[in-house]
Amino acid sequence: MPNISPDRLTRFAAALFASGGVSAAEAAVVASSLVAANLRGHDSHGVMRIPYYLDGVRKGEVTPGAPFTVLRETDSLLMVDGHWGFGQTQATRLTQRLIDKAKRGGVAVGTMIQSTHIGRLGEYCELAADQGLVSMVMVNTHGTARRVAPPGGTAPRLGTNPLAIGVPNPPAHFILDFGTSATAEGKVRVRRIAGQTCPEGWLLDSAGRPTCDPHALYADPPGTIRPMGGDQAYKGFGLALAVEILSGALSGGACAREVPRNQLGNCVFMQVFDPDGFAGASSFAAETGALMEFIRGCPPAAGAGEITLPGDPERHSLAQRTAHGIPLDDGNWRALAELAQQLGVPVPAI
Repeated sequence: MPNISPDRLTRFAAALFASGGVSAAEAAVVASSLVAANLRGHDSHGVMRIPYYLDGVRKGEVTPGAPFTVLRETDSLLMVDGHWGFGQTQATRLTQRLIDKAKRGGVAVGTMIQSTHIGRLGEYCELAADQGLVSMVMVNTHGTARRVAPPGGTAPRLGTNPLAIGVPNPPAHFILDFGTSATAEGKVRVRRIAGQTCPEGWLLDSAGRPTCDPHALYADPPGTIRPMGGDQAYKGFGLALAVEILSGALSGGACAREVPRNQLGNCVFMQVFDPDGFAGASSFAAETGALMEFIRGCPPAAGAGEITLPGDPERHSLAQRTAHGIPLDDGNWRALAELAQQLGVPVPAI
Protein backbone atom coordinates (compact mmCIF):
# COMPACT_ATOMS: atom_id res chain seq x y z
CA MET A 1 0.00 0.00 0.00
CA PRO A 2 1.61 3.30 -1.09
CA ASN A 3 2.14 6.06 1.47
CA ILE A 4 2.68 9.57 0.13
CA SER A 5 3.21 12.94 1.78
CA PRO A 6 0.34 15.44 1.57
CA ASP A 7 2.46 18.00 -0.30
CA ARG A 8 3.60 15.53 -2.95
CA LEU A 9 0.09 14.16 -3.38
CA THR A 10 -1.32 17.68 -3.75
CA ARG A 11 1.26 18.58 -6.42
CA PHE A 12 0.56 15.32 -8.25
CA ALA A 13 -3.20 15.86 -8.12
CA ALA A 14 -2.86 19.46 -9.35
CA ALA A 15 -0.63 18.32 -12.21
CA LEU A 16 -3.24 15.75 -13.26
CA PHE A 17 -5.97 18.38 -13.33
CA ALA A 18 -3.81 20.88 -15.19
CA SER A 19 -2.90 18.28 -17.81
CA GLY A 20 -6.59 17.42 -18.09
CA GLY A 21 -7.55 20.93 -19.17
CA VAL A 22 -8.04 22.74 -15.87
CA SER A 23 -6.39 26.10 -15.17
CA ALA A 24 -3.49 26.05 -12.72
CA ALA A 25 -5.44 28.15 -10.22
CA GLU A 26 -8.52 25.94 -10.23
CA ALA A 27 -6.41 22.76 -10.32
CA ALA A 28 -4.78 23.91 -7.09
CA VAL A 29 -8.16 24.56 -5.42
CA VAL A 30 -9.65 21.18 -6.32
CA ALA A 31 -6.47 19.23 -5.62
CA SER A 32 -6.09 20.85 -2.18
CA SER A 33 -9.71 20.07 -1.34
CA LEU A 34 -9.39 16.40 -2.30
CA VAL A 35 -6.14 15.89 -0.40
CA ALA A 36 -7.64 17.66 2.61
CA ALA A 37 -10.38 15.02 2.58
CA ASN A 38 -7.75 12.24 2.49
CA LEU A 39 -5.89 13.89 5.35
CA ARG A 40 -9.04 13.80 7.46
CA GLY A 41 -9.67 10.13 6.73
CA HIS A 42 -12.43 10.67 4.15
CA ASP A 43 -10.74 8.75 1.33
CA SER A 44 -14.11 8.40 -0.41
CA HIS A 45 -13.96 12.16 -1.08
CA GLY A 46 -10.25 12.31 -1.79
CA VAL A 47 -7.95 11.79 -4.76
CA MET A 48 -9.80 8.64 -5.85
CA ARG A 49 -12.26 11.11 -7.39
CA ILE A 50 -9.72 12.53 -9.87
CA PRO A 51 -10.30 10.01 -12.69
CA TYR A 52 -14.06 10.54 -12.43
CA TYR A 53 -13.74 14.34 -12.36
CA LEU A 54 -11.45 14.41 -15.40
CA ASP A 55 -13.67 11.94 -17.25
CA GLY A 56 -16.46 14.45 -16.64
CA VAL A 57 -14.31 17.22 -18.11
CA ARG A 58 -13.60 15.07 -21.16
CA LYS A 59 -17.31 14.36 -21.66
CA GLY A 60 -18.30 18.00 -21.20
CA GLU A 61 -20.14 17.25 -17.95
CA VAL A 62 -17.70 19.29 -15.82
CA THR A 63 -16.89 22.83 -16.95
CA PRO A 64 -13.51 24.19 -15.84
CA GLY A 65 -13.60 27.91 -15.15
CA ALA A 66 -17.41 27.95 -15.07
CA PRO A 67 -19.17 31.21 -14.14
CA PHE A 68 -20.94 31.67 -10.80
CA THR A 69 -24.27 33.29 -11.66
CA VAL A 70 -26.52 34.90 -9.04
CA LEU A 71 -30.17 34.08 -9.77
CA ARG A 72 -31.67 35.94 -6.83
CA GLU A 73 -30.17 37.90 -3.96
CA THR A 74 -31.34 39.79 -0.88
CA ASP A 75 -29.51 40.84 2.27
CA SER A 76 -29.95 37.32 3.69
CA LEU A 77 -30.71 35.15 0.65
CA LEU A 78 -28.57 33.94 -2.24
CA MET A 79 -29.60 31.62 -5.08
CA VAL A 80 -26.91 30.75 -7.62
CA ASP A 81 -26.27 28.64 -10.70
CA GLY A 82 -22.93 26.81 -10.77
CA HIS A 83 -23.08 26.06 -14.53
CA TRP A 84 -21.69 22.55 -13.90
CA GLY A 85 -18.37 23.93 -12.69
CA PHE A 86 -16.10 22.13 -10.27
CA GLY A 87 -18.10 21.78 -7.07
CA GLN A 88 -15.20 22.69 -4.81
CA THR A 89 -14.73 26.00 -6.63
CA GLN A 90 -18.41 26.93 -6.71
CA ALA A 91 -19.26 25.77 -3.18
CA THR A 92 -16.34 27.75 -1.76
CA ARG A 93 -17.65 30.84 -3.55
CA LEU A 94 -21.12 30.24 -2.12
CA THR A 95 -19.75 29.73 1.38
CA GLN A 96 -17.69 32.90 1.31
CA ARG A 97 -20.64 34.97 0.07
CA LEU A 98 -22.89 33.58 2.82
CA ILE A 99 -20.23 34.18 5.47
CA ASP A 100 -20.10 37.83 4.44
CA LYS A 101 -23.91 38.11 4.55
CA ALA A 102 -24.16 36.42 7.96
CA LYS A 103 -21.56 38.76 9.42
CA ARG A 104 -23.58 41.74 8.22
CA GLY A 105 -27.09 40.50 9.03
CA GLY A 106 -26.81 37.58 11.44
CA VAL A 107 -28.31 34.92 9.13
CA ALA A 108 -27.73 33.90 5.53
CA VAL A 109 -29.32 31.13 3.47
CA GLY A 110 -28.11 30.02 0.06
CA THR A 111 -28.86 27.44 -2.59
CA MET A 112 -26.99 26.35 -5.69
CA ILE A 113 -28.07 24.37 -8.73
CA GLN A 114 -26.06 22.81 -11.53
CA SER A 115 -22.95 22.15 -9.50
CA THR A 116 -20.84 19.06 -9.88
CA HIS A 117 -19.77 17.07 -6.80
CA ILE A 118 -18.77 19.56 -4.09
CA GLY A 119 -16.71 17.06 -2.08
CA ARG A 120 -16.56 16.81 1.71
CA LEU A 121 -19.32 18.95 3.21
CA GLY A 122 -17.42 19.44 6.45
CA GLU A 123 -14.87 21.54 4.55
CA TYR A 124 -17.39 24.36 4.16
CA CYS A 125 -18.52 24.10 7.77
CA GLU A 126 -14.88 24.45 8.80
CA LEU A 127 -14.57 27.65 6.75
CA ALA A 128 -17.56 29.11 8.59
CA ALA A 129 -16.43 27.88 12.01
CA ASP A 130 -13.01 29.49 11.52
CA GLN A 131 -14.92 32.78 11.19
CA GLY A 132 -16.87 32.11 14.40
CA LEU A 133 -20.05 31.14 12.55
CA VAL A 134 -22.50 28.23 12.83
CA SER A 135 -23.39 26.49 9.56
CA MET A 136 -25.44 23.73 7.98
CA VAL A 137 -24.82 22.23 4.53
CA MET A 138 -26.74 19.53 2.68
CA VAL A 139 -26.84 18.25 -0.90
CA ASN A 140 -28.76 15.86 -3.11
CA THR A 141 -27.54 14.36 -6.39
CA HIS A 142 -29.54 16.68 -8.65
CA GLY A 143 -32.11 13.94 -9.19
CA THR A 144 -29.60 11.34 -10.39
CA ALA A 145 -27.35 8.66 -8.84
CA ARG A 146 -30.07 6.98 -6.81
CA ARG A 147 -28.46 4.56 -4.34
CA VAL A 148 -30.84 4.12 -1.39
CA ALA A 149 -34.17 2.28 -1.30
CA PRO A 150 -36.91 3.14 1.21
CA PRO A 151 -37.23 0.63 4.05
CA GLY A 152 -38.86 -2.50 2.65
CA GLY A 153 -38.07 -1.52 -0.96
CA THR A 154 -35.66 -3.12 -3.42
CA ALA A 155 -35.09 -0.33 -5.97
CA PRO A 156 -33.03 2.83 -5.28
CA ARG A 157 -35.03 6.02 -4.91
CA LEU A 158 -32.69 8.59 -3.28
CA GLY A 159 -29.00 9.43 -3.19
CA THR A 160 -26.92 9.13 -0.03
CA ASN A 161 -27.87 12.80 0.65
CA PRO A 162 -25.24 13.97 3.15
CA LEU A 163 -25.65 16.63 5.81
CA ALA A 164 -23.06 18.61 7.77
CA ILE A 165 -23.35 20.98 10.73
CA GLY A 166 -20.48 23.09 12.00
CA VAL A 167 -20.17 24.93 15.33
CA PRO A 168 -17.18 27.09 16.26
CA ASN A 169 -15.37 25.79 19.34
CA PRO A 170 -11.66 26.59 18.94
CA PRO A 171 -9.35 24.79 18.79
CA ALA A 172 -11.69 21.81 18.29
CA HIS A 173 -14.69 22.84 16.19
CA PHE A 174 -17.79 20.65 16.28
CA ILE A 175 -18.05 19.32 12.70
CA LEU A 176 -20.82 16.77 12.20
CA ASP A 177 -20.61 15.37 8.66
CA PHE A 178 -22.43 12.23 7.56
CA GLY A 179 -24.49 10.66 4.83
CA THR A 180 -28.06 9.71 5.60
CA SER A 181 -27.26 6.17 4.40
CA ALA A 182 -25.27 3.44 6.12
CA THR A 183 -22.17 4.54 4.20
CA ALA A 184 -21.10 6.95 1.48
CA GLU A 185 -21.27 5.65 -2.09
CA GLY A 186 -17.63 6.67 -2.49
CA LYS A 187 -16.60 4.25 0.25
CA VAL A 188 -18.23 1.41 -1.66
CA ARG A 189 -16.43 2.58 -4.81
CA VAL A 190 -13.08 2.67 -2.98
CA ARG A 191 -13.54 -0.94 -1.88
CA ARG A 192 -14.62 -2.06 -5.34
CA ILE A 193 -11.50 -0.54 -6.92
CA ALA A 194 -9.33 -1.99 -4.17
CA GLY A 195 -10.82 -5.46 -4.64
CA GLN A 196 -12.16 -5.53 -1.10
CA THR A 197 -15.53 -6.55 0.31
CA CYS A 198 -17.78 -4.20 2.29
CA PRO A 199 -18.67 -4.60 5.97
CA GLU A 200 -21.96 -6.23 6.87
CA GLY A 201 -24.83 -3.78 7.15
CA TRP A 202 -23.82 -1.54 4.25
CA LEU A 203 -25.47 -3.06 1.19
CA LEU A 204 -28.48 -4.93 -0.15
CA ASP A 205 -28.55 -6.71 -3.51
CA SER A 206 -31.24 -6.06 -6.12
CA ALA A 207 -33.60 -8.47 -4.36
CA GLY A 208 -33.21 -6.68 -1.03
CA ARG A 209 -30.91 -9.32 0.50
CA PRO A 210 -27.86 -8.34 2.58
CA THR A 211 -24.56 -8.54 0.69
CA CYS A 212 -20.93 -7.56 1.22
CA ASP A 213 -20.10 -7.48 -2.49
CA PRO A 214 -19.44 -3.87 -3.62
CA HIS A 215 -20.14 -4.86 -7.25
CA ALA A 216 -23.79 -5.51 -6.30
CA LEU A 217 -24.39 -1.76 -5.99
CA TYR A 218 -23.46 -1.22 -9.64
CA ALA A 219 -25.10 -4.33 -11.10
CA ASP A 220 -28.05 -4.36 -13.51
CA PRO A 221 -30.50 -4.20 -11.81
CA PRO A 222 -28.59 -2.37 -9.09
CA GLY A 223 -28.38 -3.12 -5.42
CA THR A 224 -28.79 -0.40 -2.82
CA ILE A 225 -27.07 1.14 0.17
CA ARG A 226 -29.04 0.75 3.35
CA PRO A 227 -30.50 3.86 4.97
CA MET A 228 -28.82 4.97 8.17
CA GLY A 229 -30.50 3.64 11.29
CA GLY A 230 -30.20 -0.15 11.16
CA ASP A 231 -33.45 -1.62 12.46
CA GLN A 232 -34.90 1.91 12.52
CA ALA A 233 -33.89 2.76 8.98
CA TYR A 234 -37.01 4.88 8.54
CA LYS A 235 -35.17 7.59 10.49
CA GLY A 236 -32.25 7.70 8.06
CA PHE A 237 -34.50 7.53 5.04
CA GLY A 238 -36.77 10.24 6.43
CA LEU A 239 -33.78 12.50 6.95
CA ALA A 240 -32.60 11.73 3.40
CA LEU A 241 -36.02 12.71 2.07
CA ALA A 242 -35.87 16.02 3.95
CA VAL A 243 -32.42 16.70 2.48
CA GLU A 244 -33.77 15.87 -0.98
CA ILE A 245 -36.55 18.42 -0.61
CA LEU A 246 -34.44 21.23 0.86
CA SER A 247 -31.60 20.74 -1.62
CA GLY A 248 -33.49 19.81 -4.76
CA ALA A 249 -36.92 21.42 -4.54
CA LEU A 250 -36.20 24.61 -2.58
CA SER A 251 -33.22 25.46 -4.80
CA GLY A 252 -35.22 25.16 -8.01
CA GLY A 253 -32.97 22.31 -9.06
CA ALA A 254 -34.25 18.74 -9.33
CA CYS A 255 -35.36 15.94 -7.03
CA ALA A 256 -35.03 12.23 -7.66
CA ARG A 257 -37.22 10.74 -10.39
CA GLU A 258 -37.32 7.67 -12.64
CA VAL A 259 -35.79 9.51 -15.61
CA PRO A 260 -33.37 12.21 -14.40
CA ARG A 261 -33.65 15.53 -16.18
CA ASN A 262 -30.07 16.52 -15.38
CA GLN A 263 -26.62 15.01 -15.32
CA LEU A 264 -25.01 13.88 -12.07
CA GLY A 265 -24.21 16.73 -9.70
CA ASN A 266 -25.24 18.41 -6.48
CA CYS A 267 -28.04 20.78 -5.58
CA VAL A 268 -26.84 22.61 -2.48
CA PHE A 269 -28.64 24.06 0.54
CA MET A 270 -26.52 26.09 2.97
CA GLN A 271 -27.24 28.18 6.07
CA VAL A 272 -24.81 30.33 8.04
CA PHE A 273 -25.55 31.98 11.42
CA ASP A 274 -23.59 34.54 13.42
CA PRO A 275 -24.02 33.80 17.16
CA ASP A 276 -23.36 37.47 17.86
CA GLY A 277 -26.71 38.27 16.24
CA PHE A 278 -28.54 36.04 18.71
CA ALA A 279 -27.55 35.69 22.38
CA GLY A 280 -24.04 37.00 21.69
CA ALA A 281 -20.78 35.40 20.59
CA SER A 282 -19.24 35.30 24.07
CA SER A 283 -22.32 33.71 25.63
CA PHE A 284 -22.53 31.17 22.81
CA ALA A 285 -18.85 30.28 23.10
CA ALA A 286 -19.03 29.86 26.87
CA GLU A 287 -22.12 27.67 26.76
CA THR A 288 -20.87 25.58 23.84
CA GLY A 289 -17.44 25.09 25.39
CA ALA A 290 -18.94 24.04 28.72
CA LEU A 291 -21.26 21.59 26.96
CA MET A 292 -18.39 19.96 25.08
CA GLU A 293 -16.35 19.56 28.26
CA PHE A 294 -19.37 18.14 30.11
CA ILE A 295 -19.80 15.48 27.41
CA ARG A 296 -16.09 14.67 27.24
CA GLY A 297 -16.17 14.18 31.00
CA CYS A 298 -18.66 11.31 30.75
CA PRO A 299 -17.24 8.18 32.42
CA PRO A 300 -16.36 5.73 29.60
CA ALA A 301 -17.54 2.14 29.57
CA ALA A 302 -14.93 -0.53 30.14
CA GLY A 303 -12.71 -0.85 27.10
CA ALA A 304 -14.39 2.01 25.26
CA GLY A 305 -11.50 4.47 25.40
CA GLU A 306 -11.95 8.22 25.51
CA ILE A 307 -15.18 10.01 24.63
CA THR A 308 -15.03 11.51 21.14
CA LEU A 309 -17.12 14.27 19.58
CA PRO A 310 -17.87 15.11 15.95
CA GLY A 311 -14.66 16.41 14.38
CA ASP A 312 -12.34 14.45 16.67
CA PRO A 313 -11.74 11.52 14.27
CA GLU A 314 -10.89 13.96 11.47
CA ARG A 315 -8.44 15.87 13.69
CA HIS A 316 -6.78 12.63 14.77
CA SER A 317 -6.44 11.47 11.16
CA LEU A 318 -5.14 14.91 10.11
CA ALA A 319 -2.37 14.75 12.72
CA GLN A 320 -1.40 11.17 11.84
CA ARG A 321 -1.43 11.58 8.08
CA THR A 322 0.31 14.95 8.13
CA ALA A 323 3.14 13.37 10.09
CA HIS A 324 3.32 9.98 8.37
CA GLY A 325 1.76 10.44 4.93
CA ILE A 326 -1.51 9.45 3.30
CA PRO A 327 -2.03 5.71 2.67
CA LEU A 328 -3.59 4.75 -0.66
CA ASP A 329 -4.61 1.20 -1.50
CA ASP A 330 -2.94 -0.43 -4.50
CA GLY A 331 -6.06 -0.37 -6.68
CA ASN A 332 -6.73 3.34 -6.31
CA TRP A 333 -3.05 4.24 -6.66
CA ARG A 334 -2.88 2.15 -9.83
CA ALA A 335 -5.86 4.05 -11.25
CA LEU A 336 -4.09 7.37 -10.60
CA ALA A 337 -0.83 6.11 -12.08
CA GLU A 338 -2.58 4.90 -15.23
CA LEU A 339 -4.30 8.26 -15.60
CA ALA A 340 -0.95 10.01 -15.18
CA GLN A 341 0.57 7.93 -17.96
CA GLN A 342 -2.31 8.86 -20.26
CA LEU A 343 -1.84 12.56 -19.49
CA GLY A 344 1.96 12.51 -19.57
CA VAL A 345 2.31 13.43 -15.89
CA PRO A 346 5.26 11.96 -13.95
CA VAL A 347 4.19 9.56 -11.23
CA PRO A 348 5.78 10.33 -7.84
CA ALA A 349 8.12 7.67 -6.51
CA ILE A 350 6.73 5.89 -3.46
